[in-house]
Amino acid sequence: MRSATGQIPAVNPVSTTPYPKRWWALAVLMLPVLLVSVDNTVLSFALPVISAQLNPTGAQLLWITDIYPLILAGLLVPAGSLGDRLGRRRLLLVGGTGFTVISAAAAFAPTADWLIAARAAMGLFGAMLMPATLSIIRNMFEDAVERRTAIAIWAAGFSGGAALGPIVGGVLLEHFSWGSIFLMAVPVLLPLLIAGPLVLPESKDPNPGAIDPLSIALVMLTMAPLVYSIKHFATAGFDLQTALTLVVAVIAGVLFTRRQLARNNPMLDVRLFTNPRFSGAVAANLLAVFALVGFLYFVSQHMQLVSGHSPLQASFLLLPGLATTVIMGLLVVRMVKRFKPSHVVAFALMLSSLAFALVAYSARVESDLGIILAFALLGAGIGMAETLSNDIIMTSVPAPKAGAASAISETAYETGSVMGTAVLGSILNAVYAARVVVPEGVNAAAADAARETLGGATSVAQHLEPALAEQLLDSARHAFDSGAVYTSLIGAAVMVLAALVALRTLRSVKM
Repeated sequence: MRSATGQIPAVNPVSTTPYPKRWWALAVLMLPVLLVSVDNTVLSFALPVISAQLNPTGAQLLWITDIYPLILAGLLVPAGSLGDRLGRRRLLLVGGTGFTVISAAAAFAPTADWLIAARAAMGLFGAMLMPATLSIIRNMFEDAVERRTAIAIWAAGFSGGAALGPIVGGVLLEHFSWGSIFLMAVPVLLPLLIAGPLVLPESKDPNPGAIDPLSIALVMLTMAPLVYSIKHFATAGFDLQTALTLVVAVIAGVLFTRRQLARNNPMLDVRLFTNPRFSGAVAANLLAVFALVGFLYFVSQHMQLVSGHSPLQASFLLLPGLATTVIMGLLVVRMVKRFKPSHVVAFALMLSSLAFALVAYSARVESDLGIILAFALLGAGIGMAETLSNDIIMTSVPAPKAGAASAISETAYETGSVMGTAVLGSILNAVYAARVVVPEGVNAAAADAARETLGGATSVAQHLEPALAEQLLDSARHAFDSGAVYTSLIGAAVMVLAALVALRTLRSVKM
């Protein structure tokens, strides 16, 4: 359907006529979804190679990892609001163009500083991509069942993409240089830039809030320091730097909230959080991702450094979990026709709790099969919880405000991702450091490196005599799996608590 000018008409938020190209448009929207979600987890596989070739300092290596989520988390809400004002399709195509160009530049980065700058720019353009995809879906699909199916596909691509990241990383690094993990953005996003203007409808808020630079600055000063403090806590513990960044985040968050409440048409309607179904869905979204990323932090190291699999072999062992994530994310659309959404979300989170309990048992008995089954269970729970929580978030607001709502969903995803690594990862590392025993005969510097992480112990062992190396590796592997037991039990308890919260806050939701 084209107008006389050849342009595809914008979707009317109040129209009941289905957009005719909505399923083709959904297929196109899955391209940036998969790319951004894969990008969240693929970099960790390339860090050893990047370190060897670019020789970054410890601080530079940390910024290569951290700068992207810091920028992304801080700009998601402003980008979602900007899409509501300027047009979601327009923002998506601008973000896609920028992300493609910058990813190509990152792939050929000659220095660590170049790569850090490229990752920062990727965070800027990545913030334009994800809120736009979900808000376009919300405005294209008026029928509740169709919308839920579309969001299920979106959520399956998003959570499945995170699980796919290690697999993609393993395959690419087995055959190509580290730059390939960035260069893959080009063939993925080019079809979006070509087909997007043809099949994607434009939509925007007919009554958008004014662009508010102070609100944008305040939300940046809330989210970026918050994410940084969580990441810093994971590596350095609770110190003055952690405390100061948390204080900045809290003060900026309070000021941002007060400013939004005082404005007639705010950038973000913070009153949404007084709605139990909205805040409960956001919490379920955050905690489901918390579980997924925290699990991946353990399993990627266990499969390679404890079980001895290559990155490619380890990545393929995660395929059952990827499959259950996608399958259950789609099947849950049928489940909510027969069961209350609050019960389904609670059941999904309890599956994640059971998965962590199985990890605790499998780590104790050193069973790879148990860990593979646990990831399959976790994937099933994540697929279900992510689909329903995102659907509830998007239907809790009017369609014209979809950009802001989807930005909140993405912010919860990013925050959960950071917390999963920081909280569960720091507990795992602390138990490891307390349990590992470095044999006599290892020099002080090497001993300190071996006590920090399992990867450090593995690297140190490569330069020791066989007997000492075996002694160190045996202690390090047992210490790591001992930490996994504690971490998994805590993860299981958190998921039980999340299930109880879902039962209470989502009990009024009907689908």
